[in-house]
Amino acid sequence: MGILDFLTGEFIDVIHWTDDTRDTMVWRFEREDHEIKYGAKLTVREGQAAVFVHEGQLADVFTPGLYMLETNNMPILTTINSWDHGFRSPFKSEVYFVNTTRFNDLKWGTKNPIMLRDPEFGPTRLRAFGTYSVRVIDPAKFLIEIVGTDGEFTMDEISYQIRNIIVQAFSRIIAGSGVPVLDMAANTAELGKLVATEISEVVAEYGLTIPEFYIENISLPPAVEEALDKRTSMGVAGDLRRFREYSTAEAMTAAARNPDGGGGMGAGLGMGMGMAMATQMSGHAAPPPPPPVEHVWHIAENGKTHGPYSKADLGRMAGEGKLTRETYVWTAGQDGWLPADEVQELAQLFTVMPPPPPKA
Repeated sequence: MGILDFLTGEFIDVIHWTDDTRDTMVWRFEREDHEIKYGAKLTVREGQAAVFVHEGQLADVFTPGLYMLETNNMPILTTINSWDHGFRSPFKSEVYFVNTTRFNDLKWGTKNPIMLRDPEFGPTRLRAFGTYSVRVIDPAKFLIEIVGTDGEFTMDEISYQIRNIIVQAFSRIIAGSGVPVLDMAANTAELGKLVATEISEVVAEYGLTIPEFYIENISLPPAVEEALDKRTSMGVAGDLRRFREYSTAEAMTAAARNPDGGGGMGAGLGMGMGMAMATQMSGHAAPPPPPPVEHVWHIAENGKTHGPYSKADLGRMAGEGKLTRETYVWTAGQDGWLPADEVQELAQLFTVMPPPPPKA
């Protein structure tokens, strides 16, 4: 083997990377002290970028394609070394391949509950989790800011930092959104867009972007969830009361349609069965009707008002002659002042005495 054959074997003339993993973001082309041959072939596949670092200084960045490593394809590296067009000797540079495809289905979640002030529940806490995707959009910046000299950089090495950025942005946005907790499930898409916009501005400084961000779940503390369950149960109980009324009406209608067997007995049995079924389903007996509301009254005399008086007070005043049929009275719910004689509830107070005689 001649010296030229030996040199040809020592120099690398094909540079490429085929990734057989799913989490490698950056991989350094290992040359094992071999120098890169001038005119070597560089293959950059779709979803990749190749970054040349020469003596610790970032040089050229290559996008997908096939390149012959010559001075016209390496303008920055040529300028650094002051090469002329007659350059033919090998050179030493580190080559980093950067994966520019999306890394999908990455998990995020709140490690500790987020404190916020809800318009309905007051101060409360909640947790949330979801997924996101990340992609390198600036290989040179990503290499400088994050990777450094790491020969094989994986997604796990930066996912923790990205999750912290997401949780911080999510906490700030969710606490200041003013969206009630009960309405957050209906607004997860809008909240996700706000969070994605804010964190994209931060990770852009690392040469990254967040093309997708999803909020999968927002949960409340167990105590608040228990209170919500009780409220739901109360709502169901209200529906059962309406069912009881409906069942009673249906039983009465069915009994009235039965010509034989006695209408009264059939109606009674029908009502009893309807009430028993409704009571059994609701778990308690029908509540008694509310007591009647007793009105209190005000009296207007000589441009002044006084009161309030109960109906018993007005009865004593009528017996003493202090309240007449023409006295104006008013109570809550009544449309303006009326003579006492025109108020059905008070007219009976004057039946114990004869009305005034008719005019002559």
